[in-house]
Amino acid sequence: MNKIRLQVALAKANVASRRAAVKIIEEGRVEVNGEILTKKGSRIDISKDKITVDGRRVQFSERKFYYILNKPKDVLSASGDPRGRKTVMDFVPKKEARLYPVGRLDKDTTGLIILTNDGEFTYRLTHPKFEMERVYEAKVKGLVKEKDLLRIKKGIFIEGKRARADKVIFKYKSNDFTGLEVVLHEGRKREVRRLLEAIGHPVLELKRIAYGPLKLGTLKVGEVRKLAEEELKKLKAV
Repeated sequence: MNKIRLQVALAKANVASRRAAVKIIEEGRVEVNGEILTKKGSRIDISKDKITVDGRRVQFSERKFYYILNKPKDVLSASGDPRGRKTVMDFVPKKEARLYPVGRLDKDTTGLIILTNDGEFTYRLTHPKFEMERVYEAKVKGLVKEKDLLRIKKGIFIEGKRARADKVIFKYKSNDFTGLEVVLHEGRKREVRRLLEAIGHPVLELKRIAYGPLKLGTLKVGEVRKLAEEELKKLKAV
């Protein structure tokens, strides 16, 4: 079998995503045939080499699982929490596989999140170079003006980095609130909230309704289901 990079091997074994695997390697937590490797580009043969992380043998399983969850509010997008708070893992079948969320939704954001044990799939859905589109519904404080939306689409510098939305659509207006649909292709931390706060309209409610070609649809809050084969094919094709 051809050798592959160590971080790719760890992702294939569902230890972590590629990005997280690089950090694990650099921290000196990975051994290959009894030798600690800290260089992320090291190449190994998963059919022959013995790989351990924190002293535990890495197992390579071929069966992959893919779920979609409508995340409730006040739930963490994490595989576990040392403080015992509820996470997205509390909503999926137990012991079927060790799953991880694809990207994150902050605690106060609801909606579509993917859960899987496929590290390579996770990498391709979350890495900025693949520009996977995310769609959000936002209820914000105050009446948003067209010129404010132009600022968001043009780009705003937040902590020295330019952030922008690909598209923003008015959904409704009332005396005190505005409903918006926000489309972007990055997954930076709290980006939608920070963009809207920057134009003076704090987010009151936020829900992700689409991730690439995958739609939340009629899935109820707290419900989880396996991805249909057609949905999975579309995601992988993107």
